[in-house]
Amino acid sequence: MMKFKLLLACIVISFYGIAQNTFTSEDLLIMNDSIQLPGTLTYHADVKQQPLLIFVSGSGNPDRNGNQPQYGVNGNYIKQFAEAMTNKGIAFFRFDKRNVTPSNIKHILKSYEFNDLVEDVKAVIKNFKNDERFSSINVIGHSQGSLVAMMAINNNDINKYISLAGLGESVDKTLIRQYNGQNPELAKIVKTHIDELKNTGSIKEINPMLMGLFAKQNHQFLSSYLKLDPIEEIKKLHIPILIINGTKDIQVEEKDAENLHKANPKSELVIIDNMNHVLKTIEKDEDNMASYMSPDFKLSEELIEVVERFIKK
Repeated sequence: MMKFKLLLACIVISFYGIAQNTFTSEDLLIMNDSIQLPGTLTYHADVKQQPLLIFVSGSGNPDRNGNQPQYGVNGNYIKQFAEAMTNKGIAFFRFDKRNVTPSNIKHILKSYEFNDLVEDVKAVIKNFKNDERFSSINVIGHSQGSLVAMMAINNNDINKYISLAGLGESVDKTLIRQYNGQNPELAKIVKTHIDELKNTGSIKEINPMLMGLFAKQNHQFLSSYLKLDPIEEIKKLHIPILIINGTKDIQVEEKDAENLHKANPKSELVIIDNMNHVLKTIEKDEDNMASYMSPDFKLSEELIEVVERFIKK
């Protein structure tokens, strides 16, 4: 049994005035056994009860703001989304994935599976479950986090679930499709490596061009991830579901959102025009990648409106 506890080890409280609204920001540390999950809660302290939205981030090692400085990613999109939702009267909790915090690395080097991310989200949910400040607990999973959130949800614990730019197929199909669009010959090798990983749990001879993806230290995580199918997982949910994707998303296709919706027809599907993978409104295609690197691009207003409506209805 996992031990869950909240450490208010260094609560930082700030006040923000945006659009004539004032909200409180608290830095919290949630523990999942030895794993540290530092995060930021924004909410209106003067409101007795408000809905809470927990954000589950995507692949790689984005911090709670959505940034990965080592790769030049500095779009700040999660922080911007948090502040926009809080200004709409929806409390928001965002946290650093386990592979962001240096003290967690020694644990990750020993063992790291997809379900570890699921257990982290369960720890976060458990922390807020009986918090009287919040009228409901809702979870939004972005990109890879869409599947993580699906698997972490107990239908009795969560009020509503949102899939934001989540895959609508197993990750092996997406990887092969993405590589096939760039280099069909390399895509064949990707498929061979994936098949070997599925069958044996490792890859003996890794193509040097694919070392970043299939490096030995990634085998355990990838093996556990390849077994999962979002289509099957979303069928298990019996709470209100909102599925969102953007037409300018160059990482996840609109078809993925449609596949998730078909798998759970009671869900609501929204395709947002001109929204990209980091939730920004993009008018020109050449600005798409630039929006990953700069916080200056505007967050999708339709996204804010759609999520507010869904959470409050």
